[in-house]
Amino acid sequence: MVALVIVIHVLICVSLTVIVLLQQGKGADVGAVFGGSSQTVFGSGGAGNFLTKATSGLAVAFFATSMLLAYASTKHVTSSIFGHSGRTVAAPGKAAPVEKPALPGAATAAPAAPVKK
Repeated sequence: MVALVIVIHVLICVSLTVIVLLQQGKGADVGAVFGGSSQTVFGSGGAGNFLTKATSGLAVAFFATSMLLAYASTKHVTSSIFGHSGRTVAAPGKAAPVEKPALPGAATAAPAAPVKK
């Protein structure tokens, strides 16, 4: 279910990006990109009305899928990443035991007893 919503969300994102880039900016004409006849591509009403409605619809769908994915992601949290780190924690007021890490390849045997002369 979540995978399907993610696929739909990505398609909405790509479509929204393309439609926003197709819209006419202030002082700029989409005709500069498409060879001067862009107003007839979308019919006699022009591209403005269609692209504005498409942008609004895709924006609503984008927010809806974002909310759905955010809600679905809270259902899968089972534990915290800070729950167990493998380290020992000292009680308040006591020093924690310090362990020296072993060097790779070093022998872990006890040190030899001193030799008497």
